Amino acid sequence: MATGWCEMTPGTGEQARRQLRAVRVRATVIAVLAVALALVAGGVALVLGLRTELSNDVRDAARDRAGEVARVIEAGRGVPTLAVSADDEEFLQVVAADGTVVASSDNIEGRPPLARLAPGGTTTVETGLDEDAFLVVAVGARDGDRALTVLDGRAPAGVAEATGTVTRLLLIGVPVLLVLAAAATWAAVGRALGRVARAEAAQRRFVSDASHELRSPVATVRQHAEVALAHPARADAAALAGTVREEAVRMQRLVDDLLLLARADESALATTRRPVDLDDLVLEEVRRLRAKATDLTVDSTGVGAARVTGDSDALRRLVGNLGENAARHARTRVTIALTDTGDGQVRLAVEDDGPGVPPADRKRIFERFVRLDESRVRAAGGAGLGLAIVAEVAAAHRGRAEAGESASGGARFLVTLPSAGE
Repeated sequence: MATGWCEMTPGTGEQARRQLRAVRVRATVIAVLAVALALVAGGVALVLGLRTELSNDVRDAARDRAGEVARVIEAGRGVPTLAVSADDEEFLQVVAADGTVVASSDNIEGRPPLARLAPGGTTTVETGLDEDAFLVVAVGARDGDRALTVLDGRAPAGVAEATGTVTRLLLIGVPVLLVLAAAATWAAVGRALGRVARAEAAQRRFVSDASHELRSPVATVRQHAEVALAHPARADAAALAGTVREEAVRMQRLVDDLLLLARADESALATTRRPVDLDDLVLEEVRRLRAKATDLTVDSTGVGAARVTGDSDALRRLVGNLGENAARHARTRVTIALTDTGDGQVRLAVEDDGPGVPPADRKRIFERFVRLDESRVRAAGGAGLGLAIVAEVAAAHRGRAEAGESASGGARFLVTLPSAGE
């Protein structure tokens, strides 16, 4: 049987793999660049925001201290002693309106006004007390009739230290995050492309197998027609019509199966959901099998009442495919049982006394175009789509299909579906 991969040359497969790798690399690079831009922008915003917040804290602290000095002066107690906690981190000055220094902290004693500010103003000045410029705020005060300005200067050492620490952490953390993002993207894209590649391979096999199956009945009809045209005197019209009809029915069945599987691929199965008496469909199939296969015993004593919610046509197809498969492989007997377990599940079991399904093939048998006995003629063995349709219909109804061994050593197919209302 031809498959999609059989028709591909090694060069084509290698080219496809190279294209997938190129897509994977491009996707990873783009993702890493996007993450890098986001991290850099976020890091810059974090550092600037932290610097602004800490600077505001320094400004507020300086304004509070200058305000305390101003309140003491305005209380009529004169200018207090201007003491600072650290000589290289803060200074205080009280300046008169004419620029005369009224008082200052010990670390700037004897120096002229370090800033000319109106009350409420803010500036930065170089003081020589620290390598960084000091942030200076001015608060107004009155000592009797004299207007004074209290200056408090603070070194932003804490601001520089905090922002420097955060910057160093970002310089270490951002590359690590980029490596992790690259690894995660590489893995995620690889898994996604792996699924795409498998889906494409499955689609190639599906198209190839479908065309191969359709080619066979067309070739048969054409062959008989050409023989009849070449030897009209010896042509048997009834035999030709019978052959054409048989192949047309087979082709119609195959096309219907392909259309149903195409609907399954588009998640369009079981779109019409209504209560379905599954036992009616099962008994209908039992009657059909008894009428068609008169040499088989079809045991339906295990069929009980069971209702599910779903598409009646799709469920009828599921039951019919299971019955037809069992009848095709059974020697003398087919057993069908249907049970509502009472715990929200309905179980349909179809058994035969045929050769059975080897354990290694019990999952593969539900794949499309799989025939375990390739030596069978297609007219007897089907196209290998019946059980694939069973699995698709069961999955569309939130159920599952399994293959096992019957009590007689043959095949046992079990379909489990949610009961109506579940």
